[in-house]
Parts: sequence; C-alpha cells; structure tokens
Amino acid sequence: MTIRVEKIEKFRSSDLEDLCLATEAAIKEGIGFNWIVTPSREVLEAYWRGVLVVPERTLFVGRLDGSIVGSVQLSRPGPNRQSQAFMAAIEKHFVAPWARGHGLAKELLRAAEEEALRGGYSVVRLDVRASQKAAITLYESAGYERWGVLDQYEQVNGEIVAGHFFVKDLKRHAAQKSA
Repeated sequence: MTIRVEKIEKFRSSDLEDLCLATEAAIKEGIGFNWIVTPSREVLEAYWRGVLVVPERTLFVGRLDGSIVGSVQLSRPGPNRQSQAFMAAIEKHFVAPWARGHGLAKELLRAAEEEALRGGYSVVRLDVRASQKAAITLYESAGYERWGVLDQYEQVNGEIVAGHFFVKDLKRHAAQKSA
C-alpha cells in the first residue's frame, strides 16, 4: 500500500469520483461534513468543485494506491478579517472508513499545518464532534489543546451532540520540537 498527500488545485481523471465516494462513506459513517443524510452526487460534485475556487481554501487529498480516500481543507481568513490574519482553520478532515490505519489522517493534518506555516499563520484552530474519539486522540497527540466544549454543537438523528474546540500554536510547537 502506497500513501501520498498532495495539494489539489484541479481534479484529474477519476479524482472527483474518488473524492465523492470517500465523502459518501465518511458521511454514512457519521463523521460529519455537517450532513446527516448523504446528498446527491450532483451536490457533492458541486461542493468539491466549489472548494477549489474559494481563494481562502486549500484542499489536500490523501491517496491510497493512487486513489483519493480522504482530505483536509486549510481555511484562511478573508481580507475583511484582519484581526484574525494570524490564524487559519482545519476543516473537513477525514479518511474513508476502508482506508484508515495507514497514517493518512496524520499526514493530511501535517500537510495543512505546514501550508499554514508557509503562509505566515502562527495558530491553527479546529472543531470536532465529541463522538469522533479517534479524531480527538489524533489532534491531542499532534499538540492541539482543547480550549472549549459546546454541549449543543450539532443535532444528529434527533440527538444533540457536543463539540470540542482545539487550537495549536504552530510556531511554539515547532520551537519545542527543535529544542
């Protein structure tokens, strides 16, 4: 099994199909995207095409043997958010259920963090459902600090689910690693 993470600026051959299949599986698994019911393929394709045209977003994909099986987005503040110009956000971070266990989630996270640092961002934030235990463990092991919990974060299948909010000081973390 070969894994690879790359920044995507346009889709090639079966990329969009692969990404939609992985997204559908992730939604069925209950890992988010704020969707509870898997949307139509047309909606998913429009969503992913839209990600590529938003100037403040960078899409990274994880490949397993050449096929896209996961992704993460780095979201940067727009020009009207000058007071937050130091901080980026990690969003829509997932790996399809059938492709887990190869380290792709960690590598996707690392790629987004490195891109944030290259872009001059010193802080990265993210949020995740409390039910996503594996993701929470990953974020904590990667140096993210939980700064808050919102008990009424999302409603999934009629049940209110809590959310956890994390932040990482990239420059401080890099200095600690090199010391």
